[in-house]
Amino acid sequence: MPPVELQTNLSGKIAVISGASKGLGRAMALALSRAGATIALVSRDSEKLGAVKREISESGGKADVFSADVRNEANVLELESLVASRLGKTQILINNAGINIRKNLIDYTLEEWTSVIDTNLTSAFLMCRAFVPHMRGTGYGRILNMSSIMSHVSLPGRGPYSASKAALLGLVRALALELAPDGITVNGISPGPFGTEMNLSIMQNPELNAQFLANLPVGRWGKVEEIGTLATYLCSEHAGFITGTDIVIDGGWLAK
Repeated sequence: MPPVELQTNLSGKIAVISGASKGLGRAMALALSRAGATIALVSRDSEKLGAVKREISESGGKADVFSADVRNEANVLELESLVASRLGKTQILINNAGINIRKNLIDYTLEEWTSVIDTNLTSAFLMCRAFVPHMRGTGYGRILNMSSIMSHVSLPGRGPYSASKAALLGLVRALALELAPDGITVNGISPGPFGTEMNLSIMQNPELNAQFLANLPVGRWGKVEEIGTLATYLCSEHAGFITGTDIVIDGGWLAK
């Protein structure tokens, strides 16, 4: 029997991606666009979003820019209304907005703690609450919450970040059970070390970079395109039996 070619077609689907101005968010936006989805690009940096939109347009895709603070309830409600009026009903939601403040817990201010928790966790709650009604009754929906290997293990100086990402996986499991009868899947993606802006300080220091890669089984940084490929598959019809779980993509970090 000849092999079956796995083709991912997201034509006609509208995907909302937060934190889409750079890094993993940008990579997922480009990947889903190549599969045919129309992308609602969301972040607070409208200038960088515009650059991503141009990339998508130049490759024949469709995207629109939505400047919003996804930590803010009023902003999210306005975002939902704008996306609906300009693009239509959302079928795919990727909660990718995230920050990390690296220092010991006892040195954190309450404001810093709240900033990390609100950006990484509360924003996902607000976005899911706003956009899930778009998916219900259609028989199809995909929600991806971008977590981290720091939800499974941790390091010094990662307390609030690890707490927020572990909680995000709890939200994945509960929401997956709530939405399964509607044909909506909810999953997490836990990236390990990827070559993004967040890791430039290590990557640009030859000594630190060599030490870091020596402890990584595959011996290299992850490529953002690899996250895009995974996200595209999880958003496709092929992944309809995958829900309530977390996909680790970390170059073997957690296997040690």
